[in-house]
This record gives sequence, C-alpha cells and structure tokens, in this order.
Amino acid sequence: MFNKNIKLVLTVLVLAVAVWQFIEGNIGNGIAMIFLAGIFVFLYYKNELILLSFLRLRKQDFDGTQRWLNRIKKPESALTQKQQGYFYFLHGVIEAQKNLTKAERHFKKAISLGLNMKHDLAMAKLSLAGIVMQKRRKREATLLLNEAKKLDKQNMLADQIKLMQQQLKKI
Repeated sequence: MFNKNIKLVLTVLVLAVAVWQFIEGNIGNGIAMIFLAGIFVFLYYKNELILLSFLRLRKQDFDGTQRWLNRIKKPESALTQKQQGYFYFLHGVIEAQKNLTKAERHFKKAISLGLNMKHDLAMAKLSLAGIVMQKRRKREATLLLNEAKKLDKQNMLADQIKLMQQQLKKI
C-alpha cells in the first residue's frame, strides 16, 4: 500500500524510536519497535498487495486477483525488480484465461525481470511454452520446456512437462 521508499523511511524512523526507547530504559518498548521495523523490512521485500493477490489466486478467484493487482498503479516505481516479475507473472496467469497474446507478453516480461524461486521461474517458462505451443512455434516451445525441466529440481512439474512434450510431438 505504501511505496517502497516510504517503507524504508518508516523502518529508519521506527528503529530510531527503538534506540530512543532503549536509551530511556524501556527495553520492552524498544524490542517491540524492532519487531515493528522488521515488519516494514519484510513488506519491502514482499509487497503486501502481491501477497494478497497470491491468496486470491490460490482460491481460483481471478477477479479478486485482478482487483488486488489493479491497486498497484506504477509497478516500476512502487515495486522492486523481483516484485515486478511476480506482478507480471500474476497478470500472465490471469490473461492466459482470456488473451494468449497478452499473457505471452506478461510471461516474457516476468521471466526477463526474474522471479525469486526457481520453481516459479519454471512455472512461468512452462506456461509460456504452452502458449507458444498453441501458436505452433515448436522450436521455441521445445527450448522453453527444456529450460523449465532444468529449473524444476524437485520434479513438481514433471508430469506437466511430460504431457506437453507428448503434445509437442504431435505438432
């Protein structure tokens, strides 16, 4: 809800109040302020609107996910680079239901910005491979599937990758 720079300023202010509380001898208040500053630091790295969007997506509520994402007005200035990647990843998941061209653009942007976890990056590449495969671009889909397979270390997406490779052979 706050800009990332405002979160950093609030963190510094709360830490200053924590130091002041320690100097005054109010150890409990100082510790509470440090925990409060920790919340701001956490929200700097994990945007609250994106977290709420993921919660809506887990419930298959695409309209709710879209509403939470629409609250982020300028993702380039309000989010860090990885958060922007997740922002476009979520937009790609939503647009995959409606418009494949827009979904492809969002997934490519999410991959270029980067995602924190390798299995999220594998999921983005797998989704992009599915879109590319529907557009009959076999070579690009094969490359994306191989990259997704390399990134999927825990074999969470192994079944989907095998299924898509079988479908790719039929093209």
